[in-house]
Amino acid sequence: MQIESVRATPGLAGFYTDDQRAIKDGARTDGFAYDGDPVTEGFDAIRQAGEALLVDLELTDGTVVRGDCAAVQYSGAGGRDPVFRADRCKPLVEGPVADAFEGRDPRAFGENVASLESLGPDGKPLARDGELAGSSGEQLHTAIRYGVSQALLAAAARARGTTMTDVLAETLGTQPATEPVPVFGQSGDDRRTNAEKMLLKGVPVLPHGLFNSRSKMGPDGEKLVAYLEWLRERSNELAPSGYEPRFHIDVYGMIGELFGAPFDSDAVLEYFERLEEATGHIPLQIEGPMDVGTRECQIHAMAELRDGLDSTGIDVDIVADEWCNTLEDVRAFVDAGAADVVQIKTPDLGSVHRSGEAVRYCEGTDTRAYLGGTCNETDRSARVCAHVALATDAAQVLAKPGMGFDEGYMIVENEMRRTLARRVARESEATTQTEVMAND
Repeated sequence: MQIESVRATPGLAGFYTDDQRAIKDGARTDGFAYDGDPVTEGFDAIRQAGEALLVDLELTDGTVVRGDCAAVQYSGAGGRDPVFRADRCKPLVEGPVADAFEGRDPRAFGENVASLESLGPDGKPLARDGELAGSSGEQLHTAIRYGVSQALLAAAARARGTTMTDVLAETLGTQPATEPVPVFGQSGDDRRTNAEKMLLKGVPVLPHGLFNSRSKMGPDGEKLVAYLEWLRERSNELAPSGYEPRFHIDVYGMIGELFGAPFDSDAVLEYFERLEEATGHIPLQIEGPMDVGTRECQIHAMAELRDGLDSTGIDVDIVADEWCNTLEDVRAFVDAGAADVVQIKTPDLGSVHRSGEAVRYCEGTDTRAYLGGTCNETDRSARVCAHVALATDAAQVLAKPGMGFDEGYMIVENEMRRTLARRVARESEATTQTEVMAND
């Protein structure tokens, strides 16, 4: 069996692409849109429709497998690749990228994605001193590597007659999870109604919250404190029996905006103590407490805060997001002990096996791996990421795409349950066969 052809079709992502810097700088909302001009290069408006490029690989047996190229909501921020334009990338995927993979054996997933990671921005292989280049700045846009690798993974699973979980586990040398990985729900701006939905469904990690501006935080961060108090109360009122949630709030650097450095100051630590008190006995994770402009500075700031929290006994975990985009970034944050949790933002890692490698890098450390991504993905990329989560047994996985919560949660949770059931059935059949052969 071979890869016969590669096709690409511009399509829709599950949310929108937003200019994070303009929003942080105080852009006013206009209904669902924003007033004002964008400030980040590549944006035509502060909020614009998310784009996807739908990749189809046709195999010689007539099977068509798929992957979707998509980029994060806040493209161009925190060291990430620029805004993704599907129509501009279609000729690249159907031209030089297709040329690189047509005629290849789809079963050779490891070799195929290694070749994908070595392609330059023009789709042609890069070389440096006789070796394949590895700098993310010289490679294809992360969205292209993300979507094409999904299709390559699906092709390998189809050709081998197995699951994408098993292909990844073999490639990465992992033992897949035997239970669904805890799902993290994201609420969007409808942070109360959607949180209540999550509580009713017993979502393991919630609610994201989207506290991305001073107006949402309050001048002293008091609105976030009040929200956590409300969330704890509603958890007590709505939670199913035996439910033990974990709260996870993304603040997009706003704690740093409100209080400033140093991040082990009395003011910062006292604020985190207020957050801990607001949640009571429920564990709390704060994502992106600050954004200080470079990876090195971000690592220093996060480590400073983590040390301060540890020395004062404040039991709040911090999650790396800004400036933690590539596999190399994840390694740097983990090596520095700069976070309790790292978000592995799947579209920013490029090929899906890179996300798996990032999860693996957290093994044996005191940093947990959160297999994240963005609301601005597609149902296809979300399903593939469910297999990455299972193959690596990540600490948690994001419900995506979209900001309506229910749909993304259903997609990710059901894909994991369906895959686990298939693996159990296959193992049971193999055991029965072995027993029959032993009795013959």
